Order: sequence, then structure tokens, then C-alpha cells
Amino acid sequence: MNSIVEQVFIFGLKKRDKVALQNGKSSLTYGGLLGEIIYARKVLVERYHIERSSKVILAADKQIEFVAVYFACHLLEAVAVPIAPDTNAKRYALIKEKICPALVVGFSNEEELPTAFFTDFIGEEKITNEEQIEFPSLDSVADIIFTTGTTGEPKGVQLSHRNIAAAARNINAFIKNTTDDVEMLALPIAHSFGLNRMKCALSNGQTLVLLGSFANIKRFYRFMGEYRVNGFGMVPASWALLKKLSGDELEKYKDNIHYIEIGSAPMSLEDKHLLMDLLPNTRLCMHYGLTEASRSAFMEFHDDAEYLDTVGKESPNMIITVRDELGRQLPPEQEGEICVSGDAVTIGYLDLPPTESFWGDAFRTGDWGSLREDGYLCLKSRKKELINVGGKKVSPIEIEEVLNSMDFVEDCACIGVTDPAGILGEVVKAFVVTESPEKLTGEHMDVLIGNRLEGYKHPAIYEQIDVIPKTSSGKIQRLALTGK
Repeated sequence: MNSIVEQVFIFGLKKRDKVALQNGKSSLTYGGLLGEIIYARKVLVERYHIERSSKVILAADKQIEFVAVYFACHLLEAVAVPIAPDTNAKRYALIKEKICPALVVGFSNEEELPTAFFTDFIGEEKITNEEQIEFPSLDSVADIIFTTGTTGEPKGVQLSHRNIAAAARNINAFIKNTTDDVEMLALPIAHSFGLNRMKCALSNGQTLVLLGSFANIKRFYRFMGEYRVNGFGMVPASWALLKKLSGDELEKYKDNIHYIEIGSAPMSLEDKHLLMDLLPNTRLCMHYGLTEASRSAFMEFHDDAEYLDTVGKESPNMIITVRDELGRQLPPEQEGEICVSGDAVTIGYLDLPPTESFWGDAFRTGDWGSLREDGYLCLKSRKKELINVGGKKVSPIEIEEVLNSMDFVEDCACIGVTDPAGILGEVVKAFVVTESPEKLTGEHMDVLIGNRLEGYKHPAIYEQIDVIPKTSSGKIQRLALTGK
């Protein structure tokens, strides 16, 4: 197995003139991409003194320069730490404290650490087929991706070069991607789903078309036709938006779209059947997985039409087991914690012991479910309390800390509820103990919260409550709030 960056170079040296990246304004061939990666490596070393194992925070902005700097970090065996450009100050500070980065790229408000901008890396070095390039060890750390744990603090998921190469191999094997595919990337690349789509496409020699988001429907469909896009990834919230703003427009491309990967949140049976009707010849591949264990299971709607109420079967080269509270493997049909093994599974959390996260080599997902006799995985519920807003995981504790800092809030608790608009899957609902209920309007609270939280973390629904149900030890009983 070769690392992702080595696969990019292997293909790029063979097909220099093929377009690797397109953003609607400019394009970059594979030869050009390799040159930009080499130049970015040079800048990282000579100007910013980045070394092996140095950690580099990258504002995961969907631009060509990000791709070059990201792979340049890999080439150096430095550790890329991509985070959302709109990350709030508290989360950013916690991440900074945890990793002690040697460089921050793309954040203009950084005052304490060495800072660069993606424009600093614009340039290209010539590269020949004979040039000797040292590629990273598969066992070295490639990325640290920060998720939000149930404690409310970011947890750094360490992914080795072996992990991310294995994940791309598994995904491409199931979706059946080829080098002729042209994929549109409209997902955020600060999260596992979008970032992995980028790695899958470029390590496979495909052309990747970068789009800001699905919100620009006109540009989405223009790119579909102009660049002959035949595949893309989306979360169910993206589909809800496409459906709401453009109806059945996607059906016009049924002969062009070869594949769509769907994930990060559940999708209704109604929407699964609608997509199958609109795109009868498209591979509609939906995954179950986590940042820690990317794409653990897959299903294809047409092939698995009788099993759409499951999350599919284990992905190629992945092993799924269901275990009891002592880590013992359970037989089919018995419910327990879903655990995952395989080369794509994280090597562990940053600065945390593996004892609570693994049973042997099996990663404990924190999700509850069962395996059927025929191997299909049934996801029953989320043991964790994260709220899934349009595929983005939100910690209720992070929101509660902000609300509890307001002088008129005596106590509060947040849970996820079904999005009344039917777009995001879930939205945040806040239960608030207060003597000033008139202040609990969305508009007023949005102003008070401001940029202390990203927009999607703002509660969409508020409800005054007399007391927050808690255990004797003071833990919030969120299940008691779900029926209110």
C-alpha cells in the first residue's frame, strides 16, 4: 500500500496534462499540482522551518492552494490539522493548546504563533520523473482531525498514512470509481466526509471540481453540465436543500451521474426511494462511519433495496462486531456496542490512552446496534449525546456553556430534535430555566450568542422550563427532555 500523497505523485508523473482540480475560475493539471506541492514543501521548510512531526493548522478552505499545502505537509511527514475557517475562538484556542502547532495557515486573527496565508504558497517547482522524492512512512501520523466528544471538548483523532490510504482504497473499491470520473466536491473539507472525498479522487487520478457549497444551486447545475461531472458526495441535508430549491432537476442528469456517496446523518426511506426513482442507473452509496473509523459500512440503494432500513454491510477490508459492556462479541440479532476493526481505524486519540476507546484492536464507536444473520448492520441509537445538524456533530455541552454565561439564564440543557423544516435532519433545542422568557426568541438569542458559536450550533428552538432533570450526581437526563 502506498500513501495517498505517493499515489498522487505516481499518477501525476504518468498523466501530467490531465486536469486534477477545477474551481470555475482556474484549473490545475496533475503536473501542475505536483509542482505546487513541491513548492509548498520548500516554503514550509525554508521559510517556516517545518520538520517531521511538526503540526500545522490549516484553515480548510476549499481552494487549490489548500490542496497543495495539505499534501506538502504529508510529503514532509508533518501533521496536517485541518479545521473549519469559521471555527469559534474557544474551540480554536483549545485545539491550539492541545497540539502546540509550529505554523497556522489561513487564519488572519492569529497573534501568538507563526502565521502564513495560502497566497504565500503560490508557486511551482519543476519536477522530473527521475527526481528522487522521499514519501512518508505509512505508520507516521498524517492528520489530526478534531471532533467533538461528549465532554464538549474537542478530541483529536490521529490518522496515520496507513489509515487514510486504507480508507480511500476501501471507499473507491465499494463505489467503483475510475480515473475517468469527474467529481464535484461541495462538502466542507474540514470534516472527514469531504476531506476523504478529496483524497479518494486525487489518489485515484480523477478530476475534482471544487464548489463552495450546495447552497449555490445555479452554479451546482452549471458545473454539472460544463465539466461533465459524473459523481459527488452529499449529506442528507444537502439533498433536502437540492430537493427544496430545484425539485426533480437532478433527474435530468440521470444518464450522466454514475455515483453519489451519501453519509454523516440518517436519510429517510422516502428520500432513499425518491433518489432511486430519479436516478435508476446511479450507484447510490450510503455509508455508516466515524472520523475514527471512516466508512465502516456501506450500502447501495438499488442493490440493497430490501435492506434500506439498515446501514448496510461492513465495507471492504473492515470488520464490524457487536460487543457487550465487557467487550465480549455478541451473536447476531443481539444488541450491543458497534465496534470496528481494520487498517482504516484510527491509531488513537491525541494524548488519550486507548483503554476506553478499544476492545483489543476493535474501536468502540459508542453507537448501539445489532448485526443480522445476513450481515446487515442495524443502527439502533446513538449512545453519545451529540446532535447531528446537517451532518455536522454538535456538542450540547458547548452550547450550554454559552447559554449559562448569560445573566438571565439560571440553567439550561440542549438536545437534538427533528428539524421542522425538514432540511437539516436535526436542529438544536434549548430548554432554559429563566424568569425572563420574553428574551428566548431566536432573533434575540442569536444576537447574544453572536460568533461565540458557529451558526449551525445556535439553538433553533427555545423552551422555558421550571427545572432541568438531573441525576443525583448532577448529570443532565437528556432522555427525559426528548418527549417534551
